[in-house]
Amino acid sequence: MAAERTLREAHPTEQAVGIAYYVSDADGIGGRLRESPEDFRVRELEAFDAESLDADRGSYPELVLRATLRDWDTNDFARRLSDALGISRERVSWAGTKDKRAVTTQLFTVRGAEADDLPEIRGAEIEALGRAGRSLSFGDLAGNAFEIRVADAVDEAPERIADAVRDLRAFAGDGEAPPDDEGDVPIEATVGVPNYFGQQRFGSRRPVTHLVGLAIAREDPREAVRLYAGNPAETEPDDTRAARDRVDAAFGVGEGSDDADRAAADGAGDGDWAACLDAIPGKLRFERSMVHRLADRGVDPAAPPDDEDWWHALEAVPSNLQRLFVNAAQSSLFNRMLSERLRRGLPFDRPVVGDVVCFAEADAPEELYAPDTDRLQRVDADRVDVVSRHCERGRAFVTAPLVGTETELGDGEPGEIEREVLADAGIEPADFALPGEFDSKGTRRAVLLRTDLDVTFEGGDPRFAFALPSGSYATVLLREFTKRGPLVL
Repeated sequence: MAAERTLREAHPTEQAVGIAYYVSDADGIGGRLRESPEDFRVRELEAFDAESLDADRGSYPELVLRATLRDWDTNDFARRLSDALGISRERVSWAGTKDKRAVTTQLFTVRGAEADDLPEIRGAEIEALGRAGRSLSFGDLAGNAFEIRVADAVDEAPERIADAVRDLRAFAGDGEAPPDDEGDVPIEATVGVPNYFGQQRFGSRRPVTHLVGLAIAREDPREAVRLYAGNPAETEPDDTRAARDRVDAAFGVGEGSDDADRAAADGAGDGDWAACLDAIPGKLRFERSMVHRLADRGVDPAAPPDDEDWWHALEAVPSNLQRLFVNAAQSSLFNRMLSERLRRGLPFDRPVVGDVVCFAEADAPEELYAPDTDRLQRVDADRVDVVSRHCERGRAFVTAPLVGTETELGDGEPGEIEREVLADAGIEPADFALPGEFDSKGTRRAVLLRTDLDVTFEGGDPRFAFALPSGSYATVLLREFTKRGPLVL
């Protein structure tokens, strides 16, 4: 067993979703993100080919666009584009949803549209690239390239960034340190951090989706509904907290001195779902949808936790949110496995006996270290050295499970960590054999997020440039430098 490490603890909000530590012990640079949209630039790295603009419309009905958007939510832009073209929003597709407070460059496809019909839209530069035989989907996004400025960093930012880079370079398996030059000099290095799921996966102000998903996996839809519709957070407005308090009372959860004192629903509540609907503001539309179903059926709060009526209420939300609940549960367990691996001092850049590795994506853009989790290999004692060399060259990656029904856990100490985390959560792989959209076979995910980092300085403020594969989080890297809570990031 590897020696356990003394590590800097993460922010309490991060710890709640399984992110227990920082890799680097360097002091943070502070600062703020997204002071303006130009401070956060994202460019998609696509894996999608287009034919020429004069390609046959019958075989290639999709118009392929590249749009650079300033201060646009992706969904809102798609709606504005479809309205301007006079077509259904369902005819506009894209590969990855981006945050609003940013400048983003990404592809869209529009079924049946013509390049000459493209509108002018405020805050958008739109270029017609060609035509395609199918619409874009999430699988067409290989990754994202980022340029992120941190405003109002501390005066010692260059020195602190250099200190953090040394730690992250070693973590990535590259022992060479950046230069010790004084002043605002550029820093270029290959760095690595644990490939945590960022706070956005769980809700930044009210991290609850993973708790709902864990309740679903335990076949307790009553508690899943209660956690989502009730269960107030201190960061919420007063009217929202009051509404959630009322829902908790209907389920049978008493008010404690703080949120930590709240227990699970015991079925002894008043079941006054009509009063709950009166209290829940319209902005909480999914919560209202769940409670409406309880009211329509007059569900007794003492009904068995796995009663069909609770499942019916839970399924009031859209199918993508149903899947997100389970995905968030899997993600929180994955984060906990990585934190325990970090605490025990096991390497992330190379395997130990019992690990399961995946190999690199053959067609990934040159900028990316991109794992292909469809190609897996279990590492025994005879293969450790060979596979370690593959990992060193970026050809293989150590993985941990996003647990589902088809998950095969690791062996040795990695398998011990996986089993301990699942046992502590009261979860087994078979528990993800669930109804409808909640069912999940599971997969695996690389434990190390490695990237080529370039840091420059503008007026004392650092600008971080790097690329990440699809599904990884820029904030997971930046938190190592800022050492600030997720609400700031």
